[in-house]
Amino acid sequence: MNDAPLAVVLAENWNYLVVITLMMSGLFIVISRSNLVKKLVGLSIFQTSVFLFYISVGKVAGGTAPIITGDPDTLYSNPLPHVLILTAIVVGVATTALGLALVLRVYAAFGSIEEDEVLAMKAEDGFPLLRRAAGREDGE
Repeated sequence: MNDAPLAVVLAENWNYLVVITLMMSGLFIVISRSNLVKKLVGLSIFQTSVFLFYISVGKVAGGTAPIITGDPDTLYSNPLPHVLILTAIVVGVATTALGLALVLRVYAAFGSIEEDEVLAMKAEDGFPLLRRAAGREDGE
């Protein structure tokens, strides 16, 4: 068993502490806030923590870029995790943009981006501003 002091273990694994802190912060924001924009920010923070975790796990200590040098003892790093994370970042930005567009649509329909208020309006009479925004009468 490793008998290293706690300070040394924490110093060697600081990236995992950052990941855990970001992940719990993002989760807390999503759960505790009723503002839809703040929920999207929390989801983005959570998503960033997953990216950092995946990159941390994919790191090879002492590894070099996968360029063949001819030395059989060369330790190479796998570029696949970084490529996947780059793709995930692009998808995450697009998903966040779509979420913000949906929040704008919810605001246009209900006049609020607070989840509690939107749910209360929806429970009372459905989509009152949506009908008016489309130019329809309440009877149609």
